[in-house]
Amino acid sequence: MLTSNNLKRSVIFWLGLGLLLMQSFVHADSEFTERIEWKKTPIQLKLKVGHERLVHFPASVKVGVPASLQPQLRTQSVNGTVYFLANAPFDATRVMVRTVDGGQIYLFDLSASKEGGQTNPVQVFVKKTGERESGQTNPSVDSNEAMAHYSYVTLTRFAAQQLYAPARLVQDRLGIVRVPVARDSVALLRGDSVDATPLVAWRADGLYVTAVKLTNSSEQSQTLDPRHLRGSWLTAVFQHNRLLASGSEADTTAVYLISARPFAASR
Repeated sequence: MLTSNNLKRSVIFWLGLGLLLMQSFVHADSEFTERIEWKKTPIQLKLKVGHERLVHFPASVKVGVPASLQPQLRTQSVNGTVYFLANAPFDATRVMVRTVDGGQIYLFDLSASKEGGQTNPVQVFVKKTGERESGQTNPSVDSNEAMAHYSYVTLTRFAAQQLYAPARLVQDRLGIVRVPVARDSVALLRGDSVDATPLVAWRADGLYVTAVKLTNSSEQSQTLDPRHLRGSWLTAVFQHNRLLASGSEADTTAVYLISARPFAASR
């Protein structure tokens, strides 16, 4: 539960952050672009039948689809972007993506379902040797001196930009490291009329910031209130504090939660 003092700080923080977040949302894409680093481990990609999913690569690529999968999967590769479209459900199948010059190979474990698949774009990147999380070359300085310290405002704004800013404007930040979070529906808000699904989480300075998608599941508009949140959160900021009825264009938003422990341990 949010304590009384934390709640007061959260309200003040929310009001002060509004103008900052507006800069991130003006040019927001309709769906966030998930950034995945290629670490020679097959990337799991879940597709939703009938919905095209885009995967962006650093260079032009060609896709090798197994013959057994070709009837269920359509792929198109254009200028470094692969368009995946599943025509029918299928279990996880290994697919190889190779750069046109043959210098880089990526492996994907693709699967498709009618209900549980995802549609948001994905950006695959390869970190160069000696490169930091911020994308800068690693200088020969002590890591403790180089480590940045981030406020609640900075961490929340970073999370919002990762979800809603155009991919070309998204940048990694020194000391903010992505951490795993289960993308399973959770009972985050009291009342059971708003579905909550964690999207992505990061760690910095001993703090955790988690972006959670909120979707109205009722036929009535919902006003979001941090006092209705379950869990122990240092701050809670809604992108929008009102959701329209289920099925409308404005029935979904995001909440950015900062906690002293990982998401699963804080709720």
